[in-house]
This record gives sequence, structure tokens and C-alpha cells, in this order.
Amino acid sequence: MPTEPVHRIDTLSAYHQLAGLPKPAHPLISVVRFDDINPKWTQTPKSLVTNFYSIALKWNFKGRMHYGQQVYDFDEGVMVFLAPGQVLRVRADDGHEHTGWLLMIHPDFLWHTPLAKSIRQYDYFNYSIREALFLSETEESTIVGIIQQIQREYQMPIDQFSQKITIAQLEVLLNYADRFYQRQFITRKIINRELLDRFEAVLEAYFMSSDLQKTGLPTVGYMANQLSLSPTYLSNLLKTLTGQSPQQHIHERLINQAKELLSTSRLSVSEIAYELGFGHPQSFSKLFKSKTSSSPLEFRHSFHSARL
Repeated sequence: MPTEPVHRIDTLSAYHQLAGLPKPAHPLISVVRFDDINPKWTQTPKSLVTNFYSIALKWNFKGRMHYGQQVYDFDEGVMVFLAPGQVLRVRADDGHEHTGWLLMIHPDFLWHTPLAKSIRQYDYFNYSIREALFLSETEESTIVGIIQQIQREYQMPIDQFSQKITIAQLEVLLNYADRFYQRQFITRKIINRELLDRFEAVLEAYFMSSDLQKTGLPTVGYMANQLSLSPTYLSNLLKTLTGQSPQQHIHERLINQAKELLSTSRLSVSEIAYELGFGHPQSFSKLFKSKTSSSPLEFRHSFHSARL
């Protein structure tokens, strides 16, 4: 089966041309309405890689979006954030009424500003499409208002304040998105609770299998992949729900397993270390002591002394 070609879009002008839009008013920043994009272009399956940041607020999207091997359907307003170099494959269903806003920022627009570096701190640019931001009507109104302000600013005659004001508005938008994501982690309790339960189930199954001895501790990437999440989203979700990172959860499960083996078996510390997937017993002992303030032998002795 032939591989679908990837369309690389390096400039905003190239995107406008491909989408059947007029030339952008500014070469490095642009706001467009999805209503204005050529419908024939969106109905043709395509994989896109852009060389700029994209922030999309979508309503009534009846098509499908692919991120990696996952396919997701959207039927309500969502925000999606893409960093330069990410691959997105889109096909909209025939007869759709795809509406919303798309804000595109070329990295060159951020040159010589603090945001050029700090934009990398907004984790949601590393989230997958499945982890889109679902907005309330009030939140949508806030986001649309800021996007429209950005559009009005760059369409005005450029002066010495233009970039500074636009950057400030963009930072406000990013910070609101950060706030709304934190709200989403909390308010979507049922979905997030199910994800947490699945995380614990995947972790338990891993520890009960032979994978632990063969390949060592599961990585955050492995856990995220099993849950069809991005590692960054999983980390932020668990931090919000439990106050612990995925790695802390993994280590906590490991320590519980180690305590059980130390207290109920006659295996040596070295044998337990190998049982838990450590290539070097010293590494196991160091981790155990850092988590419990006791060495494995000290824990074993204290446990048996307490039973006497």
C-alpha cells in the first residue's frame, strides 16, 4: 500500500495559497476563519507538517483527525495546539459545516522576545489531538476575543509597538489555555478517574508479568502508549489528580513489591533486585533507601523484629 505523501508547509503564505485563502496581511502571523477555507481542500485526505505554531478553535467539526495511529471524532468546540514539525492528517466529512478560528504564528515572529523560549514551557503543544482542550461557552468567548484582538493589531499599520502588543496578547491567550487545561483536568472527573484506574491496571499487569525481569521498570512513554496518551499529558494529568508524576507512581509500586518480597521471602537483596528488573543490586538498594530512608536489609530486619 503506497504511503500517503506529506505536505510540508514552511510559510503562512503557502498555507493560505493551499487553503484557497487570500494572501496573509502579515507574513509571520495570521488569523483565518475555517468558514473561509476552500471546502474541496479539507475534503481531500492529507498529511500536513507545518513550520509554524498553530492554535485552532473548532466548532462543528464532523470529520476525523488522525494523530499517529489514533483516530478521533469531534462534535463540539475544542482547541488544538500544534508546534512546528508535528504531523497532522485531516479529512472532513462531505457536507460538514466546519467553523472556528485558526491562529498561526511563525517562529520568526517571536525572535528576540522572551516568548521565543518560554513558549516551549506550554506543555499542551506536546499533547496529542485526543487531548484537545474542551471549552465552556464563557471560555470560548474569552479565547475568541483575544484572537480577534490579535487579528486587529497585526492588520493595523506597523509601528514600534506592534510586535510587543501582539506578543503580550499571545501570552495572555497561552496563559488562559493553561488555566483552562488545569480546569479540564479537574472537571472531567469521570473520564480522568477512568484513565487513572486504567493506569493503575496497566501498571499492575506489568508488575505481574515477566516484563519486569526482562526489560526493567516500565517507562512513562510505555505507560502513556498503553493508554493512548502523550507522555506530557499523562504526566500533567497525574500531577493534578494525585500530586505525583507517573515515575513516582511507578517507583511507589516498585517499592511496595520490594517490601513484600523482603518481608515474605527468603530471597537475598541481590535476587530481589534481579526479580524487579535491576541489572545491578546497588541501583535497587539506592532507590529503595531514597524512598524509604532504610536500606533493604534494614527494612527486612526491622520488619522481622517488629513481629517478635
